[in-house]
Amino acid sequence: MENLDKAIEGLEEVGYLEVDTPKTIDFVAEIKKLKEEKNAVILAHYYQEPGIQEIADYVGDSLGLSQKAASVEADIIVFAGVHFMAETAKILNPDKKVLLPDLKAGCSLAESCSAEDLAEFKKKYPNHVVVTYVNASAEVKAHSDLVCTSSNAKKIIESIPEDQPIIFAPDKNLGAYINKETGRNMVLWDGACVVHEAFSLDKLVELHLQHPDAKIIAHPESEAHILKVADYIGSTSGMINFVKSDSSKKYIVGTEAGILHEMSKEAPDKELIPAPANEDNTCACSECSYMKMNTMQKLYLCMKYELPEVTVDEEIRKKALIPIERMLEISAQK
Repeated sequence: MENLDKAIEGLEEVGYLEVDTPKTIDFVAEIKKLKEEKNAVILAHYYQEPGIQEIADYVGDSLGLSQKAASVEADIIVFAGVHFMAETAKILNPDKKVLLPDLKAGCSLAESCSAEDLAEFKKKYPNHVVVTYVNASAEVKAHSDLVCTSSNAKKIIESIPEDQPIIFAPDKNLGAYINKETGRNMVLWDGACVVHEAFSLDKLVELHLQHPDAKIIAHPESEAHILKVADYIGSTSGMINFVKSDSSKKYIVGTEAGILHEMSKEAPDKELIPAPANEDNTCACSECSYMKMNTMQKLYLCMKYELPEVTVDEEIRKKALIPIERMLEISAQK
């Protein structure tokens, strides 16, 4: 026990659990037992590995996860996703313990925009309201007037008077897409998701020539040249629903490959082909290395020892809560 204590000492600084577990351990059974013992709920993003998605109490996209986080009654929220998602859950649930299997599970998009840089940027546009994509830190959200996800970005922007100028951060690709969809001229922060910028147009065209009967579906975080060839553009949940309801039988899927697990469950009769990534990518598809940092072992250990815990400064939490609650309120409107 002493060695184990040493191994997990300073866990929050290290950022992840490096504790050996017996090779014979049944992670599924143990995690289920811990959920019941600790009154814990597991929220997982579609980009998590299949085993984590299967054991989660709720699997969803950023909007769905935010909505679920706002209504959970458990004592502990275990967020199988990335850091900004766990922070959002903590902002909405200050009295609950929020755990993240690996504190190093960050986000390239969130890291492209610091609160200090956004504050300086805002000074150049003093009459603009700030709409922040949910892929941002709590500190950045605290500098925002509204938060949005890819599911509700258009609705959030359309809720703002047309004569009100807007700063949209941090995703320039999503912002450009929403500008096109709404006819707005938002000032865009120069940030992007490395996963959604990894798709190769040349390879995508070549793949489509091999599968001319396949529809191309893409996430709006993708670059404009990818979106131009897409038959459908939408959030992760939107893409799943489209494949479920659409009459076609084959799809080339332009988002993080983790979505294929839930998509194949929801549409088992459809053929799903991951969109190809650039040559320098380590796999044929595009995967988020941050999302894949969470594992069943880390999930089990973080629930067992209730570490690493995600915390948010109370002053920042209160400021960040305002634009998040505005988003949830607008999203609930018909």
